[in-house]
Amino acid sequence: MKKTLVSALTTALVVGAASTTFAAANPFSDVPADHWAYDAVTRLAAEGVIEGYGDNTYRGDRNITRYEMAQMIARAMAKQDVSASTKALLDKLAAEFREELNNLGVRVTNLEKHADMVKWTGELRYRYWNRRDKQEDGSKDKLRTNQLQLRLFPTAEVNEHWNVKARLTATNNMKTDTAGDVALTYAFAEGDYNNFNVKLGKMPLYDTSTDGLIVDDFFSGAQLTFGKDFKGRLEAGRFNLDRANSALAEANGDDTAANYFGVELMYDKDKLKAGAAYRHFSNDAFRTVDGYNKPGKSTNKAQIWSVGAKYAFNRSVALGAYYANNTKANKYDKAYNIQLDYKGIKPSDKGSWGAHAAYRYLGHNVAFAPTYDTALMADLDTNVKGWDFGIDYIPLKNVRTSVAYFTGKQLENHKRADVFFGRVSFFF
Repeated sequence: MKKTLVSALTTALVVGAASTTFAAANPFSDVPADHWAYDAVTRLAAEGVIEGYGDNTYRGDRNITRYEMAQMIARAMAKQDVSASTKALLDKLAAEFREELNNLGVRVTNLEKHADMVKWTGELRYRYWNRRDKQEDGSKDKLRTNQLQLRLFPTAEVNEHWNVKARLTATNNMKTDTAGDVALTYAFAEGDYNNFNVKLGKMPLYDTSTDGLIVDDFFSGAQLTFGKDFKGRLEAGRFNLDRANSALAEANGDDTAANYFGVELMYDKDKLKAGAAYRHFSNDAFRTVDGYNKPGKSTNKAQIWSVGAKYAFNRSVALGAYYANNTKANKYDKAYNIQLDYKGIKPSDKGSWGAHAAYRYLGHNVAFAPTYDTALMADLDTNVKGWDFGIDYIPLKNVRTSVAYFTGKQLENHKRADVFFGRVSFFF
């Protein structure tokens, strides 16, 4: 697509068919006043939709990239005074160039102020787990799970700064051919003010400082995030231990939710990501968890400190190291992950792939619900240590395939534990 054609297209979107000459100084030396696109180019430059080069040229006969087109779309969508026909065209362009807009660091949900008030995206995914744990008598405890899951993500615009986001999830056990009801996984209001973000409702709970080593789940409450390269986060509410590892879930009484608050500091710039956090949980379930209480003492609290860092050596190779400790637990009180990542996937990029190799130690009194695929089986105690390997591949646009394998030992008896994981996801 040539810039002259893009200028005409953007002109139709932003200013309509001009019937009069736009009076302004000529911003580009290579677009003379008698050029057929002079009015459009001058108007768009004045309104900040297009930019030229440092030598005051426009170079309108040069082929543009999708990245450059996305820049113009972003500027056009930021305008308020647009017609209904312009709005419709902008909606189509935003959908087509969504990935490029995201890569520019521009949230499409914030730009699409003139699009439909409610937008839907989704994922249909099949996941398979096969875990084998060796027992004291030499036998193997086998657990298999075949799961089909549909996830729908509605996003609704409230005003310039606020959106409402939710996720609906339906799960089917393919082995027994049984399906559960559609569940509201989360629903929260989000306010975004430049370097300040607030969420209220039921929302994701993810320990960014350790990249999901402690928990990748949800909680009900409030979250405040502030800063740019250096960020701080405060969050408080209730976290349901039924969704934690089996050791915690089985220890629950009548009150399944723990009181929770957390403080997190994060740095993310250039090649380095680093963070530290403190998280506090309280629930009587901690009094009865295996190995939790120290001799002669009983506590209903978890106090988890964590640190982590990830360094990208280049676009393909990154190394991360993460550690967490629960100072209230007697044993199984630490967790760590050392992980090497190679390349990475992008669902819209057919043929992209990534791989990882990691050594993980997951004490169940601190790794409540870690993000790792091989540790996500239902009714599974995370109390293991060992090596984890995985590969992700995009065979078709918006289709993801993954395989992962964990091999290690159970912390309580030092017997072998192996998990195989497979996944196919369709994004829409």
